[in-house]
Amino acid sequence: MTNDDTITAAAAPAARREGPIKRLYKWVLGWADTPYGTPALFVLAFTESSFFLIPPDVLQIALSVAKPRRSFFYAAVSVAGSVLGGVLGWYIGYAFWSGMESFFFEHVPGFSAENFAKVQAKYEEHAFLAIFSAAFSPIPYKVFTIASGVFHVGIPILVGASLLGRGGRFFLVATLIFFFGPTVKAWLERWFGLITTAAVVLLIVGFVAIKFLL
Repeated sequence: MTNDDTITAAAAPAARREGPIKRLYKWVLGWADTPYGTPALFVLAFTESSFFLIPPDVLQIALSVAKPRRSFFYAAVSVAGSVLGGVLGWYIGYAFWSGMESFFFEHVPGFSAENFAKVQAKYEEHAFLAIFSAAFSPIPYKVFTIASGVFHVGIPILVGASLLGRGGRFFLVATLIFFFGPTVKAWLERWFGLITTAAVVLLIVGFVAIKFLL
């Protein structure tokens, strides 16, 4: 057996050990090396807002590192796809609840119209902050877009919070890559989720503090 055969044989089990999420992640990254990277980024951002698992940051970072001067363009593509996808998530939640409402009220113990109305009122009270937090941080944004449809949150609230949150997230990535180039890639992949989560926590703490002080 040659050295090349030995390397191939050793690599084969490792490749088989990769889970479906890892393979999906690599598939998404692969679009960065094709002429269709930009439309793929839009589709990824659109679908991730309602059902797809891999966040658009993965492909946006890869495209931006390859062409740092287009970083803000890629951020705009991510924002446009993500916000439009959020509206789709809203309609998915709205349609699901419209079709299943009577089943839940009639057959699920403890699930009453009165209890649902209480939860809906609480969600609507903090909908903008909740959607913004999910749009900016690693919290699953799709959960909140669908929940907004279930609880009939106004689409202007959804779009406004999404624009602010997704815009802040994707343009922050673009700014870092534009000014620091490929050297910031590893740092982003390691620390960006933690930083955005901390920022959202501080924002929520600030809102709570203001509420108690006023």
